[in-house]
Amino acid sequence: MVASLETSVLIVGAGPVGLSLAIDLGSKGIDCIIVDQQESVDVVLPRASGLSSRTMEIFRRWGIVDMVASAGFPQDYALDIVYCTSLCGYELEREPYAPLGGRKIPDFTPQDRHRCPQKFLDPVLEKVATSYNSVRLMREQRLERFAYDDDGVTAYVRHIRGGKRNNFTGENLEKVQIGGVPDGDNITRIRAAYMVACDGVDSGVRNALEIGVSGIPVINYTASLLVYSPNLHHKHPMGAAERYMLIGSEGIWGNLTVVDGRDEWRLSLSGSASKLDLANMDVNALVRRCFGSDEIPFEVKAISPWRRREIVADRFVHGGRIFLAGDAAHAMSPTGGYGMNTGIGDAFDLGWKLQANLDGWGGKALLESYHDDRYPTAQRFVRAATALFRPWELDLDYSKVLDDTPEGEQSRARIGATLKEVMLPEWEIAGTSMGYRYDESRVVINDGTPPPPDEPMVYVQSSRPGSRAPHAWLADGSSTLDWYGQGFVLVSAADGVAGTQPFLNAAEERGIPISVQEAPPAVSELYERRYVLVRPDGHVAWRGDTIPRDVGAVLDTVRGV
Repeated sequence: MVASLETSVLIVGAGPVGLSLAIDLGSKGIDCIIVDQQESVDVVLPRASGLSSRTMEIFRRWGIVDMVASAGFPQDYALDIVYCTSLCGYELEREPYAPLGGRKIPDFTPQDRHRCPQKFLDPVLEKVATSYNSVRLMREQRLERFAYDDDGVTAYVRHIRGGKRNNFTGENLEKVQIGGVPDGDNITRIRAAYMVACDGVDSGVRNALEIGVSGIPVINYTASLLVYSPNLHHKHPMGAAERYMLIGSEGIWGNLTVVDGRDEWRLSLSGSASKLDLANMDVNALVRRCFGSDEIPFEVKAISPWRRREIVADRFVHGGRIFLAGDAAHAMSPTGGYGMNTGIGDAFDLGWKLQANLDGWGGKALLESYHDDRYPTAQRFVRAATALFRPWELDLDYSKVLDDTPEGEQSRARIGATLKEVMLPEWEIAGTSMGYRYDESRVVINDGTPPPPDEPMVYVQSSRPGSRAPHAWLADGSSTLDWYGQGFVLVSAADGVAGTQPFLNAAEERGIPISVQEAPPAVSELYERRYVLVRPDGHVAWRGDTIPRDVGAVLDTVRGV
């Protein structure tokens, strides 16, 4: 017998993106079901650790910053970038970065970027998501078939014991099919208004829908080793660091990255154009080469080969009812740390649009605008990530880098200076990670002004439509960003508040949640216009110095009608 459930949103995949979407929906009171094949949080070899300032701003909106900050990564662990031949070898250069507890928050945000590996982050996200009564997490459930129509999606999932994915590729072990009812037992039918595929880079939903991907399917093949070595940073002369770039006579051959700040480390090989021969790989020898010592104890706990890619799905929305998010929509090189952050941004963009349609005030174009917003953003990040990987392949003369001679010392100084300069944009990513805009979206009213500067390492705040609304500290210690999240907000200069009633009236007629915020003089100057209309996700939808004659037309555009 097939059991049946109903929900507003079915989320396929309980990784950080699926859980983030569930949190956003749950915080809005929207019911959703998450299905995932895993029997528990999968953090055996966490691939993502860095959280951008924009992601931390999203976490601020959800009220979970303190939970993430206290999840487990030490606040006093130095986060330097070290260029070296090994941990006990030569240091070529160093980019110093303060521990999490000693950083100054940048002027453009209320939240500094943070470090929280998935082994700490995913359990926090799961705890928060499942704390909402409207969110249901169903583990050991494999999506097998689905179909969609004008009114929603019907999915069939099977309960499986010891659920898992292919640890080497992340792909689903079974193909997802469209239509029909699966044979056998332990089947649940789920009827949902919408379905969101957060099921990874080899997404079964995307493949079933025959949505293609464009870009570079394989930049190189590489592998990561999870190395257990307690207090390793106290056992070598390089000291604590976020990452040790490992340099040999062949160039950069790998990097060692801190995982938990104490005992676990991820050794990633730089990769090659051909698949790695894992069967004949001496992983212990690689770790000893990384350490530069045979005396430091360690254990290799996991090995994960993977492909470095630059791909984006050809469309993020299908049939108005199915959406792709996270790695199902885009996959990129880990350089820059954009991957998970981009996926969480997908969830934050999609959540309020689903709510608007479920609550009856959003139009179909608002859902379609998810592709408008996030497809160019994904393209931005996959290209940026690949560009940051290119210096790893820089054609330098490394032949004397290991020599204990004056020539070797000169070579190390030259190589270190070059790598420190060309790789700096991988560590300083504020412009790229914060500066994405939705100015070509069908639900954003472009005012024809030139875009702000878009430099990879420098972020310039702007109220230009499509941009993330500027941050400024307010007298009570809160941020202007704290205004946003519960409907639209019309930010008004003090002398313009009396004229905002037409906006409020037109919004009330349409059932659109909206409020007015009077901007202090300094904030009004930062926001550049007398009136700035900000979406629930904190991006600017419209701005002007006067209230438009037809405010209804403005509101209909930004709500996708």
